[in-house]
Amino acid sequence: MRLELMARLIGMIFFSALGWLLADFLGKKTGAIDTPSYIRYILTFILAGAALGLLATPWLILRPIRWFRGQIKQIPARHLLAGVLGLAIGLVISLPFSFALSFFPTPWGKVTPLISSLLFGSLGVAVLVIREEDLMGIIGSRFSKEIPSRPNSRSVLLDTSVIIDGRIADISQTGFIEGTMLVPRFILDELQYIADSPDTLRRNRGRRGLDMLNKLQKESVVPIRITDMDVEDIKDVDGKLVRLAKTLRCPILTNDYNLNRVAELQGVRVLNINELANALKAVYLPGESLQIHLLQEGKEPGQGVGYLDDGTMVVVENGRQYIGSSIDVVVTRVLQTVAGRMIFAHPEEKRS
Repeated sequence: MRLELMARLIGMIFFSALGWLLADFLGKKTGAIDTPSYIRYILTFILAGAALGLLATPWLILRPIRWFRGQIKQIPARHLLAGVLGLAIGLVISLPFSFALSFFPTPWGKVTPLISSLLFGSLGVAVLVIREEDLMGIIGSRFSKEIPSRPNSRSVLLDTSVIIDGRIADISQTGFIEGTMLVPRFILDELQYIADSPDTLRRNRGRRGLDMLNKLQKESVVPIRITDMDVEDIKDVDGKLVRLAKTLRCPILTNDYNLNRVAELQGVRVLNINELANALKAVYLPGESLQIHLLQEGKEPGQGVGYLDDGTMVVVENGRQYIGSSIDVVVTRVLQTVAGRMIFAHPEEKRS
């Protein structure tokens, strides 16, 4: 707000001076200098310039600057570095050519050096951005670690739900995730907002997320970074995350079903913790035996229900009489549902 006020004041002064110069020019053209109409010209144009400066300066200066800053934030640091180095190298290479071309007859001697500089500068930017990986390798591995790596399958964006969930901490310890886990600043802000919520449940979830993020930074085998890259033209966090993933060309790690579907519709790769958990559940085939502790009755008469260590529900026909005890059962069929996998079984017949 303070910056906008200063810009308005500076714009008011500038446009007032511009109005004064314009009034003076018109006064000289019309021969009205040193007359009452000339004074009116001066006052009218100064006031009009001041009003125009106060109203138009944010649109003429601040809005373009903010738009440009937002675009820059979306560009990975490696691309920016490669582009700047490419531009510098291209301009240096163009110097001898521009000097030689300056001896051409007018107007070619003035135009061709500029064209040469633009051509070599653009070529330098294009070449170094394309060969960015090789450039980072030459600069050194340490520098490349400090700058977010070029978005690829080895980098992954974390969303709010997967941080609060907490299972990512154990997964990161296994080494299955390679590269860098990226946490955008707006995800961190959302966690802080949830942690400050007046609702007790939301507040506890937010604090759990912040604690989990702190644990990841201290204990994770995989590098984790807080990145300031943002998408300012999108307000909701999920939209920002999907757009950033598309820009960086890296997957999103989540357990949010809706975000999963929205991201897939936009061509963004998603790593879903829940799908991973379901894939890692033990596989039982009809006819195999297992031991289960029955906890409660099922929906149908006579059924008993228990759960495996991974949370898979086991429905045992004629198992009601065994509730509260562990028994051996034989799998009859396995049903895969949206909520997960269900196993149906019956008590194993005791061999005489």
